[in-house]
Amino acid sequence: MPDLHIENLNKSYGDHHVLDNMTFSVREGEIYGFVGSNGAGKSTTMRIALGVLSADSGKVSFGEHPLDDDIRRRIGYMPEERGLYGKEKIGDQLTFLGRLHGMSAEAARTNAENLLERLGLGERIGDKLDGLSLGNQQRVQLAASLVHDPDLLILDEPFSGLDPVAVEVMSQMLTERARAGVPVIFSSHQLDLVQRLCDRVGIIAKGRMVAEGSVDELRQNGPIRYSVETANPFQLPESTRIVSQEPGRIVVEADSTERDQEILHAALAAGPVHSFTRLVPHLTDLFREVVSS
Repeated sequence: MPDLHIENLNKSYGDHHVLDNMTFSVREGEIYGFVGSNGAGKSTTMRIALGVLSADSGKVSFGEHPLDDDIRRRIGYMPEERGLYGKEKIGDQLTFLGRLHGMSAEAARTNAENLLERLGLGERIGDKLDGLSLGNQQRVQLAASLVHDPDLLILDEPFSGLDPVAVEVMSQMLTERARAGVPVIFSSHQLDLVQRLCDRVGIIAKGRMVAEGSVDELRQNGPIRYSVETANPFQLPESTRIVSQEPGRIVVEADSTERDQEILHAALAAGPVHSFTRLVPHLTDLFREVVSS
């Protein structure tokens, strides 16, 4: 599958600049986490990629080709707001959506049945959407994005409102699509899921990409901090500072990982050290640091 390229997107509403040269790529077979606070520009970027909104400048391409209607038919999209018909049978809706993407009625119906079975809704295929719980409606929305075997997946808050079992099923399905070569991008406020699932993550704030990389890269590039378990105060080496202190434990921040032995030796010079550990930040902590800076 080709890569998705977002290049220098700008979008304003009057004096409000929503996107500021937004640029990133989602590679073939990659799950890309797109995270940011409410109003940061995540949904706007996705809607421009789909052609729902137009950008003031910049471009979106799939491989070497600008996104047009033919390519958009190959995209699976899951909006944050549910977009299916509440009074219609879910099997009929999914079949209809598959046919809109160029599938035969038989192939679309088969895919719909298989997806609903996989999502634990096989027995509800003849039910109307409004008869399902909100979590099950979210499962149907995922099926709608997958029914036509898309070459690209764009999902806006796909895990919102799901119970742990449904989260695990959806995670498996997205991972399988990525392993088949499909570029997958999803936005989420559930950073534990982003950290677990994503090959790369883009963090945006005020319409700009402020940090990007693999989860490990982002975490390793966070603040360099060490937990020192000791009962004895000690003289801090140069270019370090105490972040927090409690009886028996001191957290020290340094300007470089090369300071680790200096910190350890300084602590040992003052007395016994029971534990010395690098504190690699969780993605949630890193997100808070990056967005607030």
